[in-house]
Amino acid sequence: MDLSTLSALMSPPDLTGCRKILCVQPHPDDNEVGLGGTISSFAEKGCEIHYLTVTNGDLGALDEQLSSAETAAIRSGELEAAGRLLGATVFHQLAHGDGTLEHIPALAEEIAEIIRTVQPDAVFCPDPWLSYEAHYDHIVTGRAAAQAFLSSGLPLYPRGTATRPWQPKAIGFYFTSEPNTVIDISDHFERKFEALALHRSQFNDEILAMYRLYFREKGRQLAEGKSFELGEGLKVLSPLHLHCFVDARLV
Repeated sequence: MDLSTLSALMSPPDLTGCRKILCVQPHPDDNEVGLGGTISSFAEKGCEIHYLTVTNGDLGALDEQLSSAETAAIRSGELEAAGRLLGATVFHQLAHGDGTLEHIPALAEEIAEIIRTVQPDAVFCPDPWLSYEAHYDHIVTGRAAAQAFLSSGLPLYPRGTATRPWQPKAIGFYFTSEPNTVIDISDHFERKFEALALHRSQFNDEILAMYRLYFREKGRQLAEGKSFELGEGLKVLSPLHLHCFVDARLV
């Protein structure tokens, strides 16, 4: 080994060769908000897109007249319509209520079983270490997805599993303030917002207009100095970066 090995260790994994990805979201709209352009871009290149939604989103609706059950049913339909518009083809749903997540190891085991079944090249999830993130569903989902990603290659994890080990090569955290990878979404920005607009229970015209303004400006900032106009930022790490690696912030 030489300095080139150390340089490779300090570099994020390359996502360009991914043929299958698993996009983990706490609620039925998070993939579109945080990763919509990236998903559309990967799908266009022939990548197989899987969605894993951890909660049913039954607490989130603009319409005060809707019950929790009605909200969950509506959001399930919106989730699939928006995902399919971006290119997702397979949808996995865990049986958790909105706002109920609290046990990271237990959720990690559930996510690991999906990882071992799907066998993706990369996993995507919210960055649980985002400063000032106040939604515990996001924190728990991100931490659990990271643990599942790290451990799904162990033969005996989860305990009593019947699935075979699988180790994805990369995890990409969206909703991150420390991106080390920027995906070109210049040709996919409008598709992202077409998908967001399908979440009618969540976003009115005013919210969508605000998001469009924010994400366009953020996309321009992320693309500064690059050969494209708009980007989405990810913190991409390998399994080695996620355990006892004190320089992970520098990757």
